[in-house]
Amino acid sequence: MEFFLNNKILAFAVVLLLCFNCKNETEPKPAEKKEKPELIMYQPSEMANLMNGMYAYNLQIKQQIINGETPVSMPLDLMKLHSAEMSNGHGRTAVWNSKVDGFITAQQMVVDTLSNIELKERYNTAINNCLACHKTECTGPIPKIRKLLIQ
Repeated sequence: MEFFLNNKILAFAVVLLLCFNCKNETEPKPAEKKEKPELIMYQPSEMANLMNGMYAYNLQIKQQIINGETPVSMPLDLMKLHSAEMSNGHGRTAVWNSKVDGFITAQQMVVDTLSNIELKERYNTAINNCLACHKTECTGPIPKIRKLLIQ
């Protein structure tokens, strides 16, 4: 009899455990996903890429001049300044057109090995041409351009 009593208690305990463990829960619904706006990667214009290339080139030239070396070639095609696609909202103005040829000439003078003008002066003239144009057209990079000057 004791065996049946122990089995009844055991069976009752199992039933109680099942009742309390089997809660009537519904499957949780996954949170509704809010659509995130698609991130748009900034794509620099052809002109911005050209300007960044000129900055890197002039930074390299500055270091060569400081080290006492003479730059002898210019890997950039500065004539692309006349045709490169500008950033959105910008166009070639009369001021820009009047300054671009002066800049190209000054930049080419930096690598002119026959010039009688001191190399540092020719280099700073080219950088000052950059600054003169950027003072009227696109003022954002002026602090960065000023760092290119050789004191």
